[in-house]
Amino acid sequence: MNGVQLRLYTYENRRHRGVPVYEWLLERARELGVPGGSAFRAVAGFGRHGKLREQRFFELAGEVPVLVEFIVDAEQAQRLLDLLAAEGLRLFYARAPVEYGVVGEPG
Repeated sequence: MNGVQLRLYTYENRRHRGVPVYEWLLERARELGVPGGSAFRAVAGFGRHGKLREQRFFELAGEVPVLVEFIVDAEQAQRLLDLLAAEGLRLFYARAPVEYGVVGEPG
C-alpha cells in the first residue's frame, strides 16, 4: 500500500496540556483512528537553534530529542497536522511518501 511517513520532533521534557508532547501526540493519533505510532528517544541531537543535547550528563536528563512517527494515509497525516495547528503546537515535521505492508502469516 502507499501512504505517508509523518515524523514529528519534540523534546522529552516538553509538555502540552500537562502531559509530555510525545504521549499527547500518540493519544490524539489513536483517537483519530491512526492504526499505530511510535516514539523514539534520541541519544543526542540538535535543532534549529544549534544547541547539542545529549543524554550523557544527569543535568540534561529529559532534554533529549524525541521522534514521533506514524505511517498513515495522506488524509490521516493532514488531520494530525491540522490538529497540531488548532492546538497551537509548534513542531518540526517531515512528511514523505512510503510504500508499506505486512510480511508473513498472522501469528
